[in-house]
Amino acid sequence: MRLSQHPRVCAAVLGCALLVACTTLDDPYDVRNMDLKSPPAVVTSTRYTGPYAAGSALSMDATVRPLSPEPVKEVRLDTTHKIIDLAPGVKFSAWTFGDTVPGPVVRARVGDRIKFTMTNRSDEPIPGVRVTAAPMMHSMDFHSAMVSPQDKYRSIAPGQTISFEFTANYPGVYMYHCGTPMVLEHIASGMYGMMIVEPRKGYPTKVDREYAVVQSEFYTKPDPDKRQVDGVPLYLLDGDRVRAKAPTYTVFNGKYNGFVDKPLPAQPGERVRLFVLNVGPSNTSSFHVVGTIFDRVWMEGNPDNQWRGAQTVLLGSSNGAIVEFLVPEKGSYVMVDHHFANASQGAIGLIAAGGGAGDHAPAGDPEHHNIPATAAPTDPVAQRGKLDFESKCLACHSIAGGDKLGPDLYGVSRRRDEAWLFRWMKDPERMAQTDELGRKLLEQWKVPMPNQNLSDQEVRQYIAYFKWADEHVKPQGKVQPQPASPGAALSPSETKSATPIPPGTKQPSSPATTKGHAH
Repeated sequence: MRLSQHPRVCAAVLGCALLVACTTLDDPYDVRNMDLKSPPAVVTSTRYTGPYAAGSALSMDATVRPLSPEPVKEVRLDTTHKIIDLAPGVKFSAWTFGDTVPGPVVRARVGDRIKFTMTNRSDEPIPGVRVTAAPMMHSMDFHSAMVSPQDKYRSIAPGQTISFEFTANYPGVYMYHCGTPMVLEHIASGMYGMMIVEPRKGYPTKVDREYAVVQSEFYTKPDPDKRQVDGVPLYLLDGDRVRAKAPTYTVFNGKYNGFVDKPLPAQPGERVRLFVLNVGPSNTSSFHVVGTIFDRVWMEGNPDNQWRGAQTVLLGSSNGAIVEFLVPEKGSYVMVDHHFANASQGAIGLIAAGGGAGDHAPAGDPEHHNIPATAAPTDPVAQRGKLDFESKCLACHSIAGGDKLGPDLYGVSRRRDEAWLFRWMKDPERMAQTDELGRKLLEQWKVPMPNQNLSDQEVRQYIAYFKWADEHVKPQGKVQPQPASPGAALSPSETKSATPIPPGTKQPSSPATTKGHAH
């Protein structure tokens, strides 16, 4: 009897064949079901002068627009050289996609065809004296694409346009960036963005809010020619710091404390989805949201890679994730890189759930998670006082941020004479027993101020900082950090921090605002 005539063998073989067929049909990662064909890229020298970014798949800020339904998505992201506001008092010479840093968010779904066009417009004339970098070659590298890099990701000269297309085959949160050597400098100058690719059938959960959070590092130095833009000093890329992995800023969505100035809105009881991407270019991120737990984490933005109940998500350079969580009650929920040296450099933001405009922290909230009280004084004695204040006092006091566990100290040098302040900080416990004003303060605030065993020099540093703040801080509501008058404060990148400085490198140190609990 031939094998094919044996009924049990035939049934077994047929069953295996059906199983293989079903597995192939159900497997979204079977390469036989993917589109790996793409026509060659086209490069032209036609000058384009329209919008720098265009396409219904683009979101221009942190709020991610709903998925556009068309299966073919036209995307234009032109390269430009421009000056951006990196931090208060810091104008940075950046390179961009779509004229923004980071570039616009691209949203698609598995199976969509992306038709991409980019014109290198780094040579476009700029009114006045040119302070941006000279025109240069640029390119585009989509981590979401499966294409020949030599064809699609080639560098084009200023004035040239490249067009290519690809099909999105895998779901995820992907990085895109310039791939022109040196790639390190191009990413560190601002040439990066996020592409979201949804699963073919969408996400398994429903949410009320969707935001994109892109973490990145900046490495800055003052312009050697001391040029200014709109009266503000110009800063350039510091190549030595880039190669030493010693950033002056680590930020969300291209700006120091940007989501502190403009928190992301939400409401109690809402479910929030964050598309999170760490573009580096060199350091890791420990992404955390204070006050909630990530109900779901999809590593690389793919629901097949699911965690439940995560506190923190560790992302290497170019790693992405989707995190979802419930906002439990009214409050300000702090997004932070739990590498707190990175948070001190600006990787911090707020989700404002039910608070009023400009009210970034509910009354009585003792935690600021590395949000500095003020800008850093130019006076070195006052600057040391600021660092001490933020190490030991910020949990209980603010400078023009409102009362907390203790009184707001803005104006304290005008309310109290220097001799009284000196005695109070040297021995607050004794003053609360023997001094009439000290007794009234204890009766009012209930919580005694502990003795910090400060030296005379440390007390003088505190007083210098209080005097500086009372003279130069320009309160804007209860927002922290409070700004200061021009010329009286350093840029954030010039404040001391724990950032490692390579041997022989001149140190334009960066912000440190470690938080303490002492009152």
